[in-house]
Amino acid sequence: MKYILSVVLLVSCNLLISQNTLEGTVTDANTNQPIAFANVYLPQLEKGSVTDDNGHYTITNLPNGNYKVICSLLGYETFATTLQLPAKSLEISLTPSAVEMEEIILSTPFHKLQSDNVMKVEQANVSDFKANGAVTLADGITNIAGVSSITTGQGIGKPVIRGLSSNRVLVYTQGVRLENQQFGDEHGLGLSDDGVESVEVIKGPASLLYGSDALGGVLYINPERFANANESSASGSFNYYTNTQGINTDLGYKSSGDKFKFLFRGGLESYSDYNTKDYRVTNTRFRSQDFKAGLGYQSTNFKTEFRYNINASKLGIPEELGEQSTDKTPLLPYQELANHVLSSKSTLFFDNSSLDVNLGYIYNDRKEFEEEHDHGDEEDYDEEEHEHEILDPALHMKLKTFNYDVKYNLPTMGKFETIVGIQGMFQENSNYGEEQLIPDANVTDFGALAVSHIHFDKVDVQLGLRYDIRMLETDELDKNFNSFNAALGAKTNLTNNLSLRVNLASGFRAPNLAELTSYGSHEGTGRFEIGDPNLDNEQNIQLDLALEYTSKHIEVFANGFYNLVNNYIYIEPNGELMNEDPVFLYVQNDAKLYGGEAGFHLHPHPLDWLHFESSFETVFGEQDGSDLPLIPATNLNNTLRVEFANNWLKKGYAFTKLSTTFKQDKVSYFETSTNGYSLLSAGLGATFNWKEAKFGVSLTGTNLLDKTYVSHLSRLKPDGIYNIGRNFSIGVNVQI
Repeated sequence: MKYILSVVLLVSCNLLISQNTLEGTVTDANTNQPIAFANVYLPQLEKGSVTDDNGHYTITNLPNGNYKVICSLLGYETFATTLQLPAKSLEISLTPSAVEMEEIILSTPFHKLQSDNVMKVEQANVSDFKANGAVTLADGITNIAGVSSITTGQGIGKPVIRGLSSNRVLVYTQGVRLENQQFGDEHGLGLSDDGVESVEVIKGPASLLYGSDALGGVLYINPERFANANESSASGSFNYYTNTQGINTDLGYKSSGDKFKFLFRGGLESYSDYNTKDYRVTNTRFRSQDFKAGLGYQSTNFKTEFRYNINASKLGIPEELGEQSTDKTPLLPYQELANHVLSSKSTLFFDNSSLDVNLGYIYNDRKEFEEEHDHGDEEDYDEEEHEHEILDPALHMKLKTFNYDVKYNLPTMGKFETIVGIQGMFQENSNYGEEQLIPDANVTDFGALAVSHIHFDKVDVQLGLRYDIRMLETDELDKNFNSFNAALGAKTNLTNNLSLRVNLASGFRAPNLAELTSYGSHEGTGRFEIGDPNLDNEQNIQLDLALEYTSKHIEVFANGFYNLVNNYIYIEPNGELMNEDPVFLYVQNDAKLYGGEAGFHLHPHPLDWLHFESSFETVFGEQDGSDLPLIPATNLNNTLRVEFANNWLKKGYAFTKLSTTFKQDKVSYFETSTNGYSLLSAGLGATFNWKEAKFGVSLTGTNLLDKTYVSHLSRLKPDGIYNIGRNFSIGVNVQI
């Protein structure tokens, strides 16, 4: 009892002495004039403030410790420094710049600006996706260099990072690992872009930080932030798409006090079959409803937040051209999905260290409805019974996943910042439908890791070690997989403007349930899949090089990678038919993938409002002297953009973009080559204030020349079905 009282008193004393206030002024480095509306933010604490008309800011209730402070405003270079609290004040001077302000990176553990990271991280705002005409989140991420999507029409998209997809790409949402039966080619993200602020992409094996399966990389989806302390706002948007007569609308509200904060947002979207120059593609229609809510609490030494997301969707599965209409109710076959994500993120701050605890529960309820079921040779089957039977799902799987991520940030020791932690998940897959693609199963993951960032005078080094084990159990199978993995990376400035990043990392992925146990026809893929219970785990090692040159009016980057994957698992036909479907077998062989991305951004003086951007990406995949299937085609994007503003127009823009996809003839023996094509798009938009409200409007046209083309990663390619034709999107958003 005495011991408990002593601990309570010690914690109480710590709370009393750790309440700090940080204040200061933000000024222009050239004129020394105060800057209003600059954002001053401590990302580790998720606390910040906006400067007033005199450039002054105040942030209260801060704990002791070392924290990154970031100050940003459009038109200025982003300011970043590490501050030891307690500190009474921090005066900040911002340098004017035509370069867009640097965003805060949330997916990396040590540094919050990309210029400081050892790992290369790509970030893009969801608002930019919509401005470019993206219909869905899966569609939007393809604007990021090195990221593609395996698509089934417009409604279903699966992310591909440098040629790797499915279980080789981890998706994080609300700070927790998303599990939603991603083994299937036609299983999309199950997430809406409503209430999503930005997307970050880590290319290459990120298993060290995020767990097994991240051989290809990580897609890290950042939800919208809570309001600043003692502020409230409401916002909504409406988007209309002419090609599908589609609508996407959402409405949300958020409010924060000194300690408690909350937000919620609801969204609806509905689309008819997409149109090409020659026809509508039958049953590519889809609709979904989305709801997100969050509740947070923050005191001086503790912060926590709970978030919940339910996404319910009904997605048509296209098979062949048929009914030509603009009806929005999916035909058979179709999927009904309900994806629930409940997450908790908490941090306990000590004087010079902190403990992060992230917990998640994901419930994925997946139903697939077919035209008719397999009744074998039943003689007494009649049509009347069949009409009632098709209301029941042929495939019905429920996946329940609990995952945890606990990391302790050790006190900084000289040049060393170190994190140790454990991660894992408990997963249960259950079948309720007439057909079964994968069996009932339990999966248990556990991993332990240690990562250090070392600050030398001219180079930053990041290194780490990790151990993972996966236990998989079904009625007929009991398998264990385990692996040690390591990572070593360095970043240095070769000159004042030129930086170099080098990263070498290994990764691990155990075979998934489909690869080990499949035996049956899959309606969504039109094939009979057979797994192999004797498959070994995949193990890879990847080398990444990244060069970046940044000056006042030009930025240039070049990234290259070489990824060697032992026991690479893929699916191929064996030439047989079963239940009138071609038979595909899961097999494995050593493979290698290599390629990279390059680009530049020019904003010439004195025409700082003019921007020319170009990016190039390519990837090659080979195994045993032949090409791997589903490798994205080489792509080149060129964009010309102008920006303008005046007293009433806060931000205006106009752009035109030419995207050129080259012929893909490096294909597997059971694929066909895909012709190249070029797509022209253009758009304009503006943001302005009226009274207390902030309005944004946009008009974007994609595939303006109504080009008929087929993407190499379209699942409709074997039937020769074109991708979407000309489409105009009109967007309006308002914030009060």
